[in-house]
Amino acid sequence: MNGLDSAIRDAGAAAYAAYGSSADANVRYLTRFRTTDPVVYVQRPGERGMIVVSQMEHERAVRESVAAVVTRADAGYLEYIKAGEPRWRATAHMIADLAGGPVLVPATFPLALARELESFHPIVLDAGAVEGMRAVKTPEEIEWIRAAQRATEAAMEHGIALIRTSVPKGGILHREGLPLTSEAVRAEMHAYLLAQGYHGVDTIVSCGPDTALPHSPGTGPLREDEPIVIDIYPQDDLSGYHADMTRTVVKGEPTPEVREMYDAVRDAKALGISMVRAGAVGADLYRAVVEFFRDRGYESNMQGFTHSLGHGVGLEVHEEPSLGPQGGVLCAGNVVTIEPGLYYSGTGGVRLEDMGAVTETGFDRFTQYEEELTL
Repeated sequence: MNGLDSAIRDAGAAAYAAYGSSADANVRYLTRFRTTDPVVYVQRPGERGMIVVSQMEHERAVRESVAAVVTRADAGYLEYIKAGEPRWRATAHMIADLAGGPVLVPATFPLALARELESFHPIVLDAGAVEGMRAVKTPEEIEWIRAAQRATEAAMEHGIALIRTSVPKGGILHREGLPLTSEAVRAEMHAYLLAQGYHGVDTIVSCGPDTALPHSPGTGPLREDEPIVIDIYPQDDLSGYHADMTRTVVKGEPTPEVREMYDAVRDAKALGISMVRAGAVGADLYRAVVEFFRDRGYESNMQGFTHSLGHGVGLEVHEEPSLGPQGGVLCAGNVVTIEPGLYYSGTGGVRLEDMGAVTETGFDRFTQYEEELTL
């Protein structure tokens, strides 16, 4: 945790403190402990980080966490509660004792806890040290994400197979005599993922006009000859790491406009991938794709290319680094997506997304799933 030690010292703080459950990506990263109840994490420079848990969770935390583990009783919390201090006050008192001086905290630190803690020690807001550490993956983290991508591609195939084997009737896709819906395709993919130890949340299966809205989840029957955007970003139940991929397909014959958009998006993705390497600047990649689309006759504003070129993936599906207008320098070990898209009301949308690791010389693409517009 040398990066965090430096941040603590640079801030003039005595310690770093975080509070949250493992739903907080920083807490999970620092502790590697999965819990639905909030825990306290405290780290002082040159020392191993410490996690404070209830007595009930002590043995499990010792087995699972990479941090040193103490109970709330041993950290003094229960004594403060017995003395009549409210929960936030007692928690702040405990953190103050463990920190021993000014405390560096993340932006997600609870306001109620911060205000109580300020009565003991000054608080300094962290500018993103842990997020920066999370952005550069270890070989172990990369393997977790690779595994998640393999499961994601298998789930994608389950969903697309339903579309591929459907039968159009009156413009609506059918399977086994019933309309094939966004909900049915999503459920099939989620069921597969659950069986593999992953869970999908907010998976996008949008069709026709809905595809012009990049994050429309999609609902109702899928239609013949219209674009279907499938964007899936499941999380590993054990490691907490995500994958992320998108494909666009059409069952039948796409319109010339959609086919041209697809070709442009596919070529833009190839361009973006060709530019990825350590030292490249995310904003430069984004601008190159904006210019590419402009040359193809597509704008980048409220329609056309309306979002960034990509983002980091890890314990959060969207994390550092950014490949958008403000994106910084890429580093070896970043895991990023390349996901250009085009969206037009009345025509629909097209998005393709691959994910991989930044290396010194290029892009180690994890995504191996085919690109096939027409089914």
